[in-house]
Amino acid sequence: MKPVIYLATQNLHKIEEIKDLLGDLFDIHTVFELNLLVEIPETGNTLEENSRQKAEFIANHFHVSCLSDDSGLEVNALGGKPGVFSARYAGESKDDSANMQKLLGELYGIADRSARFVTVLTYHHQGDFYTFEGEILGQIVDTPRGEHGFGYDPIFQPHGYEKTFAEMTLAEKNQLAHRARAMQKFKQFIQTAGVLHGN
Repeated sequence: MKPVIYLATQNLHKIEEIKDLLGDLFDIHTVFELNLLVEIPETGNTLEENSRQKAEFIANHFHVSCLSDDSGLEVNALGGKPGVFSARYAGESKDDSANMQKLLGELYGIADRSARFVTVLTYHHQGDFYTFEGEILGQIVDTPRGEHGFGYDPIFQPHGYEKTFAEMTLAEKNQLAHRARAMQKFKQFIQTAGVLHGN
């Protein structure tokens, strides 16, 4: 019998990616099945704080094993912005297009387009919390390209590739992206920590 895990996110795109990355190791559920009527808070100053806050919120309210995710795009020429504010960069509406346009506007005329995507996963199990981080380096392209993915995927091109994340299939992105790298660390942990055997 596979252990149960709840994904501590209300982002449908993240749920799709995380389910694909987790495979069949867990009996996967979402917070929508818990009849959660409020937005999961994310008021931390760092990705790690936000990730931990989300996991603690679900763990404290529902007493379940859960996995949270907080991810951000850090652009070197902007001093690491948008970072922890990536989802709300252009306002509380979390509009992906508006966020991208604001970022591209701030980078207009700047030669240094280097950036990195970072993901911090937090896993709660039986009162303990564990953190896993993944990153990928790349650059911001001048114009959005591609129809897949979400967030800043249409303007982020990872190093060594000619495609943006939005031009890749989910399978292609999940072979190399920041979330995939954090997830690989998490999967290695749960396979050696006894979680899969009910401990």
